[in-house]
Amino acid sequence: MRKVFVVFSITSLAIIAIMTYINWKSLFLLLIFLPLIVMGFYDMFQSKKTIRRNFPLVGRMRYLLESLGPGVRQYFVEGDLDGKPFNRLERSLVYQRSKKETDSNPFGTQLDTYDVGYQWINHSIKAIPFSAVNSNPRVKIGSSQCEKPYEASLYNISAMSYGSLSKNAIIALNEGAKQGGFYHNTGEGGLSPYHLQGGDVVWNIGTGYFSCRDENGNFSYENYAKRAQYENVKMIEIKFSQGAKPGHGGILPKEKVTDEIAAIRLVGRGHDIISPPTHSAFKTPLELMDFIKVLRKGSGGKPIGIKICIGNKSEFIAICKAMVQTETYLDFITVDGGEGGTGAAPQEYSDHVGMPLRDALAFVYDCLKGFGIKDQIKIICSGKIITGFDIIKTLSTGADLCNSARGMMFALGCIQALECHANTCPTGVATQDPRLVKGLVPQEKSIRVARFQHETVKSAMELMASAGISHPDDVDRHVVSMRVDRTKIQTFAETYPELDSGCLLDQNAIPKTFLHHWKKASAESF
Repeated sequence: MRKVFVVFSITSLAIIAIMTYINWKSLFLLLIFLPLIVMGFYDMFQSKKTIRRNFPLVGRMRYLLESLGPGVRQYFVEGDLDGKPFNRLERSLVYQRSKKETDSNPFGTQLDTYDVGYQWINHSIKAIPFSAVNSNPRVKIGSSQCEKPYEASLYNISAMSYGSLSKNAIIALNEGAKQGGFYHNTGEGGLSPYHLQGGDVVWNIGTGYFSCRDENGNFSYENYAKRAQYENVKMIEIKFSQGAKPGHGGILPKEKVTDEIAAIRLVGRGHDIISPPTHSAFKTPLELMDFIKVLRKGSGGKPIGIKICIGNKSEFIAICKAMVQTETYLDFITVDGGEGGTGAAPQEYSDHVGMPLRDALAFVYDCLKGFGIKDQIKIICSGKIITGFDIIKTLSTGADLCNSARGMMFALGCIQALECHANTCPTGVATQDPRLVKGLVPQEKSIRVARFQHETVKSAMELMASAGISHPDDVDRHVVSMRVDRTKIQTFAETYPELDSGCLLDQNAIPKTFLHHWKKASAESF
């Protein structure tokens, strides 16, 4: 191939020279062929790309076709049930609801109802009329130690940082939250001006302590208290881990770090911003309880919670033991499933680290009930929740309310281009490129975010009404059934049998499935 290219180049130049001699107007051919020939000779002598070295110029087609692959598959190859992590049907449902278009499907389900894992709601003969059900129920968050409880919506915006998302995307999300009366989680990237457009805010504080750190990267009470008492900040969330990359820490590539982002996060520029994998403000569960008291004081008594993707079960049990021992209670726990994630993460972390949401929810709920402290703490969950049925499934497993990140991104116009990490998001959602960001108009997209949230909660409440349930608090593990093989069905109550209240306080009453982890757990260490 290299010899063919050399012969082609020499022949082309000779023909162009002859034609130019005959007619000087043929000189324009050089403008076409000369750059191609130069590129080909460069390919022959460069050493990094074997394909281009062996197949000069032609080899470049391989990389072009590879870059076009995701778009070609999405628009020309994928069926309605294909596409990962969200298929075309799921994406279309979000688009339809955000635009207030019809979301009804003709001719029945496309799902195979005999596939293992297929799930459904057990409806009731005593169904409740939709008109008799509150279409926008509120969930009170705040333990007996919380001075300023918060009435949250059933479905909210999950943690997404300014920096990972664009300025216009954050503005649209916050304005949508204001219009719809639900909250907007800041993500660990700090509290930016764009989170303060009037919508309720949950300030997520990660291991980097962005917006509340000193010059050495340690937690700063002064910087924290100044921001925690903003009127729009309704709750504080300590981030232990996230579903996309649990145990890894957050990453913001230096290409996305502007002067403004650096100022908001209280960091320098010119390098990737990497959050440590662990907290420095506390090292043990007991120290965490002290940190909770500090945050509660600095916020003026607002709800304090944690966000965690479950890994070692004993570590979460250790937190429960510390709460019981010190009689200091979290107000909420956000459980992030291992399938979560809006930005980029190493593939091994995305695919194989972190407990999936349903199992994690059941475990966290059972722990809190087993230690007799569930009545103090609300469970929030996140991880691929974009439909009313998704909400019902999580409530049935143990959640009190839900967050969504990627669902809200779809409402903003995300097309699942899978370029979140490259600063080239074509919809202006996950990029800091001004040329791309300007295409996202917050005034338009905020309306779609509010519509999507409203229609999804409405769908969830209609499903509850069909099951004869009037309030989310009444959804239990008997509401949803799942096919565990082609001929066997179980409710979530059978798949995840609930623990007896207080059983984890008595070593003699601890179930065998918890005993090993309970013995390993200590309030003195993680």
